[in-house]
Amino acid sequence: MIEIMRVVKKILSIVLCLSALRMSAQKLSVSTNFLDWSGLGTLNGEASYAVGKHWSVGADAKYNPFSYGKKEVGKRMQARQQSYSAGGRYWPWHIYSGWWLSGKIKYQEYNVGGIFSEKTVEGDRYGVGLGGGFTYMLHPHFNLELGAGFWIGYDIYTKYRCPVCGPTEGKGEKYFILPSEAIIALAYVF
Repeated sequence: MIEIMRVVKKILSIVLCLSALRMSAQKLSVSTNFLDWSGLGTLNGEASYAVGKHWSVGADAKYNPFSYGKKEVGKRMQARQQSYSAGGRYWPWHIYSGWWLSGKIKYQEYNVGGIFSEKTVEGDRYGVGLGGGFTYMLHPHFNLELGAGFWIGYDIYTKYRCPVCGPTEGKGEKYFILPSEAIIALAYVF
């Protein structure tokens, strides 16, 4: 819990420092996705910068170090991850408002188990993603973003019998197509 408070304090101090800067034409945006927070407490943030009337570039990070339940077999669940991506958005109408299409490259280190079964899978994923959505301007500085996306790539993984025990059931590598995100986010535009 103390770790979470440190991260939140750092994010708030960065936002306050950036808001002190006077930027014209709303070039910078920071946001957080509420649906990621509901995914077992995944901390997340995204920053983007307008590079033209119809284009923005951005990067985001997700982090979830949490495990829930007891350390007994079958009594613990986790969706731990650290994920990083960078990409761009095309805005047909105007930057930071209306419809958008996105593309990104993405890396994810994950450990998921105990949610639907006692088995745990951990590994590394590398890939590219596509997405789309709509941004609704709530206020000159606040936007509501709605969107969805998927990604394709390569997964190197290890399967375990349970979330806390050590016996390995197998290792492997495979290609994948997965949903990358569902977005209901609040963005602050500078």
